[in-house]
Amino acid sequence: MMRSPLIPSLEIARMKRLEMLVCTAVLCCVFSVAGADTRRPAAPVPAGTTTDTASRTLRVGPSADFATPSAAAAVARDGDTIEIAAAEYRGDVAVWTTNRLKIIGAGGRPHLKADGKAAEGKALWVIKGDDTTVDNIEFSGASVSDRNGAAIRLEGRNLIVRNSFFHDSENGLLTGPDPTSEMVVDHCEFARNGGGDGQTHNLYVGAIAKLTLRQSYLHHAIVGHNLKSRAAINVITDNRLADEADGRASYEADFPNGGQVLLAFNVIQKGPAAENPTLVSYGAEGIATNKNTFIAKGNTFVSQRPNGARFIVIAPGVATTDINSNVFAGKGSLPDIAGVRAKNAIQSEMPGNVDWKPDGFR
Repeated sequence: MMRSPLIPSLEIARMKRLEMLVCTAVLCCVFSVAGADTRRPAAPVPAGTTTDTASRTLRVGPSADFATPSAAAAVARDGDTIEIAAAEYRGDVAVWTTNRLKIIGAGGRPHLKADGKAAEGKALWVIKGDDTTVDNIEFSGASVSDRNGAAIRLEGRNLIVRNSFFHDSENGLLTGPDPTSEMVVDHCEFARNGGGDGQTHNLYVGAIAKLTLRQSYLHHAIVGHNLKSRAAINVITDNRLADEADGRASYEADFPNGGQVLLAFNVIQKGPAAENPTLVSYGAEGIATNKNTFIAKGNTFVSQRPNGARFIVIAPGVATTDINSNVFAGKGSLPDIAGVRAKNAIQSEMPGNVDWKPDGFR
């Protein structure tokens, strides 16, 4: 029997090398993340704000030039950096319209609480500009009348989100469809998002060009999925997607329209309280892309559901599947693909890394 893959830090370098090899061989589509420069005339800012001809730093906080993020959003111009001081911002919602913004939590992690408010009736933040970076922000409590609210709703092109926490909203992060857009989610936590209707999720990605999700912790989605992605390319590495002991998410990961999927070095857990038995679903709503590949390598799939689980469900007609060097632990069924049992470790006992989380998460 194969040994359980080692997830802790001593294996990270090996993991990254294998991820690069697999991505080069299979996920060969490359999309530009450069946005058009659509500068608009600069709005006036307070005299104390750092500024130069290329960009400015706008500081937000109780004793800063701007009391709220929305005040900074109203005057931000292309290329600005917005530093938000660690504090609680209640009922402050914003629409970000300019490009190449860097929105960063400074001196700790600021917490934006919706408190019943929503920008454009959609989200705490609606991002309409291109090439935005969000780093070290906490979002919670987003809900709207149509029950499809989000902490962040991406309507622009290209987004990087790092070191941020999305919890207790109808959707954590929601994107619209844009076949030219890419999103990177790096070292983020998504918890208890979902409106309880099965249509809202921890992380919901529309039909964009590419999603990269890495070193993140997605757990306890409320009835919906921990991850739902319609992206053409999905690179999902070094994450924990889990119900834990009391969660009741639907799928841990859902790729409803197929596409090119790489799952590598994740721990994906179906908990004992879950009603839906499926951990990973591919193509359940119909294959909608021209290139459809499902690769799973080096993952640990865990079923702690008393009645058993379905580890991976793949729609018929997918040309390329490669499921090997994974551990499947607990009671569950495998996809009906030749060689799956020979190429993976199948075991009833829980593996040593059953509770593993990426660095920094407890």
